Amino acid sequence: MPSPEPRNPRVRANLAEVRALLALGLPIIASQLGQMMMGFVDTLMAGWLSAGDLAAVAVGNNAWMTIMIFGWGLLMSVSPTVAHEYGAGETSTIGRHLRQGLWLSLGVGICGISAAQHALPIFTWLQIDPSIIETSNGFLRAISWGLPASCAYMSLRGFSEGVGKTRPMMVMSLIGLVTNAFGNWVFMYGKFGFARLGAVGCGVASAITMWVMAASLALWIAYDEFYRPYGPFVRWEWPHAGRILHLLKLGCPIGICLLMEGSMFSIVSLLMGRLGRNTIAGHQIAVNVASITFMVPLGLSLALTVRVGHAMGRGRPDDAQRCGFVGASLCAGFMTLAAILIAMFPGLIASIYTNDDEVQRVASILLLMAAVFQIFDGLQVAGSCALRGMKDTRIPMVITILAYWGLGLPLAYVLGITWQGGPRAMWIGLTAGLAAAALFLNLRFYLVTRRAIANSQRGSRQPGDTPAPHYAALPEPTIH
Repeated sequence: MPSPEPRNPRVRANLAEVRALLALGLPIIASQLGQMMMGFVDTLMAGWLSAGDLAAVAVGNNAWMTIMIFGWGLLMSVSPTVAHEYGAGETSTIGRHLRQGLWLSLGVGICGISAAQHALPIFTWLQIDPSIIETSNGFLRAISWGLPASCAYMSLRGFSEGVGKTRPMMVMSLIGLVTNAFGNWVFMYGKFGFARLGAVGCGVASAITMWVMAASLALWIAYDEFYRPYGPFVRWEWPHAGRILHLLKLGCPIGICLLMEGSMFSIVSLLMGRLGRNTIAGHQIAVNVASITFMVPLGLSLALTVRVGHAMGRGRPDDAQRCGFVGASLCAGFMTLAAILIAMFPGLIASIYTNDDEVQRVASILLLMAAVFQIFDGLQVAGSCALRGMKDTRIPMVITILAYWGLGLPLAYVLGITWQGGPRAMWIGLTAGLAAAALFLNLRFYLVTRRAIANSQRGSRQPGDTPAPHYAALPEPTIH
């Protein structure tokens, strides 16, 4: 017998929002986990080649992520822009944002390739272990050719998520996982007559996978009847300066936010390269595990951007506020469970990645540190994505700059390098940066939505009216 619905309207609305977020977010979570599993496969297959290959993939991948996440951030402006227009019922203008996003993807991809091809002096300047510099640079040069496709995929994904269709990304991630694993096997291990490329082959396989995923999603959108009312590819459209500028104004702060966070982790990882290949390999394992658990709150938070955007498009900031708070609670709850599990079995988790005893020892220590910052990581991404749904990106950009580069990175450097505290001390700096971001991003969301609610009530209230609380949830999406 089903349990009765709670009588309290606030509780009913919150439960309805939980169901709505899960309906929209579960396919995104599956997609994120699938993409994260690509990194797991890369790490695993490199680790079983040698500690040197694993360290080279770790260093090269961290440099790659620094380049890629800024481009992704620029294209993440497509999702809230589409979500606002979808919420307002402006379906006829949605397709143009995708088309302009694809042009923007091309430009970002070309610039990113150029940066990656000239990164060798940076590896040298950071005093990376000389035995892995050439291999790390080869990995980066190979994988960079997939950046235009990766950025195009982000535009296509933002469009699809913005109109509430999230299942295609789940399918794309499965396609990508299979393609990436097969490509690694061929190019890393030298199958079907190809040379044995080791870590560089991992970069080749990843680049091919990005093009396969982008092409597959474009074909899905082009031929699925669901998208036809939005006219994604209804006509050829040249770059439009005004529309691209709109995406850039919203996307540049998002890109900088992601760059601040991602580069904090990447630079700390590159600094770990000074401490030897075993340390960087163990650090890579801990980061990879933490990244896998992070995919759940990230998927929920990407759905949160859409839900908040739909609410604001409908002119309901009170609904947007509830979406944000429910989403943050879900993210924090999951990450608490993840932290407990990681803290209970660090040695077992490390043994999955490598049979090197020293690497396992380092990884086990750092996994305990990773467990500590799990909750902060979930809260900061929820706050950040909720603010994106409000199209509020500039102040969050300032918050992340101060939290990650003003606090987290300097603290990690001082504790770990200057005071020679080692990798564990560097992770204390990472945790401090995440905690500061989590606090101030969620506080910012509360203040912005409170002001929006007050403005909405003043605009709609008639003389003598007594405002009543609104607890009706937004329509719950179906999983398309």
